[in-house]
Amino acid sequence: MASARATATPPTTGAAPIPWEDRPAGSSALVWRSSRNPIIPRDAIPRANSIFNSAVVRFGDGFAGVFRVDDTRRVMNVHAGRSADGVAWEIQHDPIAFLPADPRVRELQERFEHAYDPRVTWLEDRFYVSWCTGYHGPTIGIGWTHDFEAFHQLDNAFLPFNRNGVLFPRRIGDAYALLSRPSDSGHTPFGDVFYSESRDLVHWGRHRHVLAPVPLSWQSTKVGAGPTPIETDDGWLLVYHGVLTSCNGFVYSMGAALLDLEEPWRVVARTSGYLLSPQVAYEQVGDVPNVVFPCAALVDLDADRLTVYYGAADTVTCLAHAHVSEVLALLRS
Repeated sequence: MASARATATPPTTGAAPIPWEDRPAGSSALVWRSSRNPIIPRDAIPRANSIFNSAVVRFGDGFAGVFRVDDTRRVMNVHAGRSADGVAWEIQHDPIAFLPADPRVRELQERFEHAYDPRVTWLEDRFYVSWCTGYHGPTIGIGWTHDFEAFHQLDNAFLPFNRNGVLFPRRIGDAYALLSRPSDSGHTPFGDVFYSESRDLVHWGRHRHVLAPVPLSWQSTKVGAGPTPIETDDGWLLVYHGVLTSCNGFVYSMGAALLDLEEPWRVVARTSGYLLSPQVAYEQVGDVPNVVFPCAALVDLDADRLTVYYGAADTVTCLAHAHVSEVLALLRS
C-alpha cells in the first residue's frame, strides 16, 4: 500500500522527451493523429489477436507500460512492456503474474476470468495499476509495482459490476481518489462516472456523481474516465471517452472535462463536441468497429504538449497529440 512519502519522485532519470509530432501543415484540428499510427499492431507478440486500450508512463530513461493483449483464444489479459522512445515497444510475451499483497488476495486469484483496459498512475512512491478484473463479473482491480517486473495485487476496489477505474495522482485532502463507471455484466448500454475515496486503497466509499451522458450527442449512451487526470492551474484535466448508439452499434469518441482541484466530483467544464472520433480506417475497421478509446496520456506542460495513447477499433494501439493550452482554452470558452 502507498506510504506517506508524498515527496518521492518518479524514477525518470533520463527525462526522455514524450512522443510528439507537430500539427500537420494546413490543419486546424485541436487533436491530431500520429502519422506513425498504429504504433502497436495487433500481432506484435506471439499468439496475440489484438493489443489495444493500454497504459504508458515515463520510466527510467524511457517509458514503461501495461498493455491489454487479447490472445488467439480471445482471453483478455495484461502484459508489461518497455520502450526507449514511447513508440517502438517490447511487450512481454507472458501476462503479468500478480503477487498477492496480502494472503486474502489469493482468494481473488483462485479463478482467473479476465483482465483488461489498464491504467497506470504514479502515486506517492510507486506506480499503481488499475484494470477491469473478473470476479463473478467485471470490477476494478488495483495493484502496484516499483520496477514493472514484480507486480503486487491489492483487493478489488468494488463489487461487480464496474469498469474504467482511474486513480488520481495524489491524495485529495487526506484520501486517495478513484473514478469509475458502474455497469452491468455485459457491454453496458448505459453509464455515468463516479468519484470514490479511500484511506488505504482497499476500502472505498464517499461516492459522488461526476459525469453523465448528454442526450442527443456523441456521448449520449455512456461516458468513462480515460487517462490519469492531469493537474493544471485551472483544475484536473480529464480526457474521457463518450459513446453514442447508432444504427450500426456503439461509436466511441474522445472528449475532455475540467474538474475542480479540491473537489473533483464537481465539473467545471466539459467539451460539447468530441475531440477525436473514429474517422480513419484503423479506427473504423477491426474487432469492434468505430472505437477511439483513450487510456494513457503523457504531458509536458513546459512544452505545452499532450500525447494520448488510445485503442483503435479494439484492435491496435495509436497516438494522438494536442497542445494543453488549446484544450484548456476550449474548456474555458
